[in-house]
Amino acid sequence: MHRRVTIPAVALLLVLSGCVPDAPEPIPTPDDEASVAWEDCFAEARETNPQLDRDLSVECTTVTVPKDWGDPDNGETFGIAVMRIYTGDLADKQGSVLTNPGGPGGSGLTWLPLFVQPPAGMGLAPTELMDRFALVTFDPRGVGKSAPVECISDADLDAQFAFDPDPVSQADFDELVELNRRIGEGCGNKYGDDLRLYSTVQTARDMDAIRAALGDEKLTYLGFSYGTLLGAVYAQLFPNNVRALALDGAVDPTAGPIEASEGQAMGFERALANFVEWCQSNRARCPIADNPRGAIAAQIERGRVSPIQGPDGRTVTAGWVLWGVILSLYSQNFWPVLGQAIDQLRNGDATLILLLADAYADRDENGRYRSNQFDAFNAINCADEADYPSIDEIRALQAQWRTEYPVFGPALATGLLACAVWPGEPDPYPTGPATGAPEIVVIGTTGDPATPYESTQKLADMLGVGVVVTWEGEGHTAYSESRCIQRAVDDYLIDLIVPEDGLTCPAR
Repeated sequence: MHRRVTIPAVALLLVLSGCVPDAPEPIPTPDDEASVAWEDCFAEARETNPQLDRDLSVECTTVTVPKDWGDPDNGETFGIAVMRIYTGDLADKQGSVLTNPGGPGGSGLTWLPLFVQPPAGMGLAPTELMDRFALVTFDPRGVGKSAPVECISDADLDAQFAFDPDPVSQADFDELVELNRRIGEGCGNKYGDDLRLYSTVQTARDMDAIRAALGDEKLTYLGFSYGTLLGAVYAQLFPNNVRALALDGAVDPTAGPIEASEGQAMGFERALANFVEWCQSNRARCPIADNPRGAIAAQIERGRVSPIQGPDGRTVTAGWVLWGVILSLYSQNFWPVLGQAIDQLRNGDATLILLLADAYADRDENGRYRSNQFDAFNAINCADEADYPSIDEIRALQAQWRTEYPVFGPALATGLLACAVWPGEPDPYPTGPATGAPEIVVIGTTGDPATPYESTQKLADMLGVGVVVTWEGEGHTAYSESRCIQRAVDDYLIDLIVPEDGLTCPAR
């Protein structure tokens, strides 16, 4: 499955909580707010994060937007679900910071309660930012509670995750093509021409409607991973409406699907090499330290030729093993767990590797997928690209990348199939400068697997007003992991103090 961009590591915590929120209760809207009716939804946020401080105010609303911004007067609309969390009195705040956790397909409403108050040891809380602003997020169109795209069955998702990530025989490859074609046809039959309406450029216009509904003259924004693409597109469309944008885990909008997938293959291979080095230097914490890479490769191959059964009766295929490995590379916090999971797997216990894979898949203990993030992922990604490679080109890339990126390359190549056979029409986003916008801070992590560091400068250069900040750390995104990065971003978002271009923060 093609995972061009994915959710930041802090958002993985919400996957493990697996909550479905209830409807919020109405509360009065102050006269000086914008003309949207906010409702108390603290109970909803507490289901996602049971430790959420009761002194926090959590409110939700729905912002109505045109279904198609290209034809805004046709009367058809989407409702975009919005949440804000703040401390103290809203009247004392400087304004709002709009946030997006990434994806595409990530739900802001299930992420924000964990972002503002992460569990112990799982990231830094944005304390100073919350002292000065209300933090706002939303479910992008097609995601969660915002006109969700729902067209992939749990059985087909299981089949995709379990499928051999490197189907060598032509028969196996053709079977994977047919699986992707069947999924695409199901979504096409249900949504038809509307599939193009879930594009990033449509969502970026929704963001300006949210800004207006908040009553903010200009947008202050903090976006992660795919959220950096949303921010970049917004800056191109509405440069005069930008106050400050911080983009963490930069996507290169100019990269086509092949270049983007190859970049991720390179990024994950580099992250795996960094894990191997850590494992061999921390033998007491990593039981596969004698040969970490070999142990992982052996268990992926075992899943291909003689898979064991997991505790739930599931066949532990090469696909499930690989997704467990991929999840673990999103944050250095998961590296010790990966070593234990592979060690247990080679001793016949698949419990931990399946827990990791299911966390990535957002799959519960009963085999149900908790959210629609993968339905939305396909709809958004495939709407964004106008020129996908052919099936034959993908088959050739699979063989080429098997040599160049042996663990992750074939899976990133075959992942291109989803959009190669997708029925929807494209609605590509612009890839030019944000002429007229103020300086925009672009943050990259040197060990980032999902949005490789090389994309950071490319995004900054494309915008023309980008200022690069680097974290010399591991994992996906930096703001919640590095106090140095957080201070630089907070100073920028709060007081518009632009960090020095090229600022570098050391690893933890």
